[in-house]
Amino acid sequence: MNSSDAINTAKVLSEALPYIQRFSGKTIVIKYGGNAMTEPDLKNSFARDIVLLKQVGLQPIIVHGGGPQIGELLKALGKESTFIEGMRVTDQETMDVVEMVLGGKVNKEIVHLINQQGGSAVGLSGKDGDLIHAKQLKLSSTDIAATASEIIDLGHVGEVSGINPAILKTFIDSDIIPVIAPIGIGDNGETYNINADSVATSIAAVVKSEKLILLTNTTGVMDGDTLLTGLSPSQVNKLIDSEVIYGGMLPKIRCAVDALQSGVHTAHIIDGRIQHAVLLELFTDQGIGTLIER
Repeated sequence: MNSSDAINTAKVLSEALPYIQRFSGKTIVIKYGGNAMTEPDLKNSFARDIVLLKQVGLQPIIVHGGGPQIGELLKALGKESTFIEGMRVTDQETMDVVEMVLGGKVNKEIVHLINQQGGSAVGLSGKDGDLIHAKQLKLSSTDIAATASEIIDLGHVGEVSGINPAILKTFIDSDIIPVIAPIGIGDNGETYNINADSVATSIAAVVKSEKLILLTNTTGVMDGDTLLTGLSPSQVNKLIDSEVIYGGMLPKIRCAVDALQSGVHTAHIIDGRIQHAVLLELFTDQGIGTLIER
């Protein structure tokens, strides 16, 4: 490193200082998914970033997805996946695979990477410690030839009905970083596969998180070629009405707004394809994604 590079590094550290001071001791819930979970360099940089957050006094909670990994194993087993409105229809056999991949392979790899970078992480699913209570998610679809809505049964696809805050407080008060697989348990012991964005939103609301960060495979909320940031919930609603926000971004932006309405201070939708995306969004003046705040 030459002197110019060293000076630039010092400037970056200096720029980060007020943000570190502001967020020290605060809880940050991060939904981890997309390319950031599949590309080796991105996986390692994410793990290193999480350890750094903990080291400078923040309290990160990680909720992860794993859709592509589930799909790969199902394909290897000769089982075809069926999707309705972006959600995987999950019979008992598929649920067994989901639990094996999310609660086992993917979760333990994330834990290992964080620990390898010097952190102290523990993996758990929503079934551990009675963390995530769930109920079956059913879609309603109106057939134009029918007089009533048809209820679509997605099987073991669930939605959050409650979060046990006690186990989360145990982690927040410790040096351990929780890594949570989005699997919930029903009133009668049923196991449910839940959207990771939704789980992260519910957890952020329960712990009154300072921030909810959703890692995606997109730059953020775009209006043409322009990245939109510094949005309020009312501005988001106008962008939805004008169809600037549409398609796959809709559920993410709705999770962000739900989090704010539940007491979370700010929500961020950022590009997980960029190395050190979390640090760039949290600790630089410019940031890299879409910030939504009350």
